[in-house]
Amino acid sequence: MKRRDFLKTSALGAAGVALSGGLQGCSTPRKGPVPYSAGGSARMKLSFFPYELQLRHTFTVASYSRTTTPGVQVRIEYDGFTGHGEASMPPYLGQSVEGVCNFLQKVDLCKFSDPFQLEEILAYVDSLSPGDSAAKAAVDIALHDLVGQLLGQPWYRIWGLDPKKAPCTTFTIGIDTPEIVREKTEECAGMFQILKVKVGLENDKEMIETIRSVTDLPLAVDANQGWKDRAKALDEIFWLKEHGVVMVEQPMPKERLEDNAWITEHSPLPIYADEAIQRLKDLPAIRGAYNGINIKLMKCTGMREAFRMAAWAQAEGMRVMVGCMTEASCAVTAAAHLSPLADFADLDGNLLISNDLFEGMIVKDGRITLPDRPGLGLKTL
Repeated sequence: MKRRDFLKTSALGAAGVALSGGLQGCSTPRKGPVPYSAGGSARMKLSFFPYELQLRHTFTVASYSRTTTPGVQVRIEYDGFTGHGEASMPPYLGQSVEGVCNFLQKVDLCKFSDPFQLEEILAYVDSLSPGDSAAKAAVDIALHDLVGQLLGQPWYRIWGLDPKKAPCTTFTIGIDTPEIVREKTEECAGMFQILKVKVGLENDKEMIETIRSVTDLPLAVDANQGWKDRAKALDEIFWLKEHGVVMVEQPMPKERLEDNAWITEHSPLPIYADEAIQRLKDLPAIRGAYNGINIKLMKCTGMREAFRMAAWAQAEGMRVMVGCMTEASCAVTAAAHLSPLADFADLDGNLLISNDLFEGMIVKDGRITLPDRPGLGLKTL
């Protein structure tokens, strides 16, 4: 039996187990953002290039505005297959294209016999620096895409998840003038079943009232740490509930744990942590301070850790939200494979850009629809 046929017919549980007959030898990685490979008859070859995402509209949150998002696209080739990955770096991550490329130059895949050694490979990648979460996520996503293709199965099936349980995704409306907010709401209200509204400035109520002049769809709100007075924040949350808001994300600065916990205790709406948590190791510290967590691949280093974060939250009785940055369909689709585990999904990053590279997860009547193709299930545009 040919190696490729053997891989495709292996049991799905072999996803994390190394195969016999591994690769032998390796070549020295080249300097700079160019391809290199591990030696042997079948080689893993990692390559990457910067790719700036162009936003359809100016995007404003409580702390900044932008029209683009810097990113890096990653490829891992092996035995005729190509896994795709992506790093996206919005301002608050504090990461850059140069930093991501510098990190990826350190990644030496010739240390490993084949892509199925996910545990070992990703532990090694994580050990290369204390930060660089977006760069690590790009490698993780590409490896998962590659391994899923080798198995011939999409990741939601490898994880044993039901794609029919994928929730509706929110569509985000950034902070803007009433005219622009009304225009954006009119554009999207008929295509989604829930909207997400950025708040945290002085015009919060004006934003909500403008949206309510167009639609009565349920709303999620994200304060992005913008509220500074917990009593005023709680008053606003009660007002928001009266206006059809169903959840609140990161009401106050992440370092003010006691204030966020106080809001959670008294709030009529579920409160989700976003900036307050990055990775799995951060979760014990916020236990009891929030009702749920927002898991994002660019913060937690990718699909492997995101799955574990969801399991931890559910074991603790917390709710799960799967979110994204401004990303192409590569990273958004990677996150979408986790969405059947989620109570809320905010996976609209690819819908906010005009220069997507892929087709992957799509939204039908507001609901996430996962591709049934192997790996991430991407199609190149």
